[in-house]
Amino acid sequence: MNLCHSSKVISILLLPSLLLSLTTGCSSIRRSAVNMVGDAMTSGSSVFETDEDMGLVGDALPFGLKFMEMLLGESPNHPGLLLTTCKGFVLYSYGYASHDAKLAEEEDLDRAKALRLRARKLYLRALRHGFRGLEHFYPGFEDQLFLDPQKAVDRIRLKNKKWDLPFLYYCSAALGSAISVSRDDAAMLARLPEVEAMIDRGLKLNETWEDGSFHEIKIKLAAAKVGDSDRNLIRQHYERALKLSNGRHAGLFLDYAEAISIPNQNKAEFLSLVGRALAIDPDKHTENRLLNLIAQRRAQYLLDRVDELFLEGTMGSELRGGRP
Repeated sequence: MNLCHSSKVISILLLPSLLLSLTTGCSSIRRSAVNMVGDAMTSGSSVFETDEDMGLVGDALPFGLKFMEMLLGESPNHPGLLLTTCKGFVLYSYGYASHDAKLAEEEDLDRAKALRLRARKLYLRALRHGFRGLEHFYPGFEDQLFLDPQKAVDRIRLKNKKWDLPFLYYCSAALGSAISVSRDDAAMLARLPEVEAMIDRGLKLNETWEDGSFHEIKIKLAAAKVGDSDRNLIRQHYERALKLSNGRHAGLFLDYAEAISIPNQNKAEFLSLVGRALAIDPDKHTENRLLNLIAQRRAQYLLDRVDELFLEGTMGSELRGGRP
């Protein structure tokens, strides 16, 4: 049994006593218990990320997230709890709330609008936890990021190697995703420089982190932006992320398809990318199983709507885009 697995087993065994300690005993005992379980729960991949049943995860995540927030009520500055909660809300909103909003668009626009608002609130809730984590190490970071994004992110220099990059990534993912479901909100769109500054800082500090995840989110951000993007630059980020991930991330192919293939009306390239996403076996990469399953559901959603996404006769060519 490895150490990460052992720590999670220990945390599960401690849960009954932890729940009791939250309602009884002195505050120092409660906080010590919370910190102990928090340290264990935030080591290694979570049971959600490796699960093979998307429905089970979707049903369980709300309880898990509320439980994490309850723990944060006892230990509000625990970096691991803040990061895990931020990450969990991003995952839930991306994999479930945002997906529900997309499905509703086809039948009930009012319901779709309400679901997008819910997804946005969940993303911003994730962001609050993420910013609290960064504020713990860099006081005043959130306000400074809004006023001067570049100056704010320049303060982050990997002095806290375990936390800086994860918090940068999930804060940028939370805010960027909130913007992507708020296309008609000028105030949200005005916050794009904050997202770009955090992503660019992550790339500068360690562009290989988590199999090139900052390169991937750079592509996703391009798909969410209004107007033309630098296609050559996006291509460079795609190729670098593809190399660093060894093609294990299904979402990467879809991000590139949405950022480049669809706007460029290159149907052949789009179909190739979607095919590569669907060809990945989630069970061969268990550490990323849930995200690959979510991406493959998204791939099928896009494939089912290919005639809506492309004008008739836009198959594309090798000269226009090349094989991705």
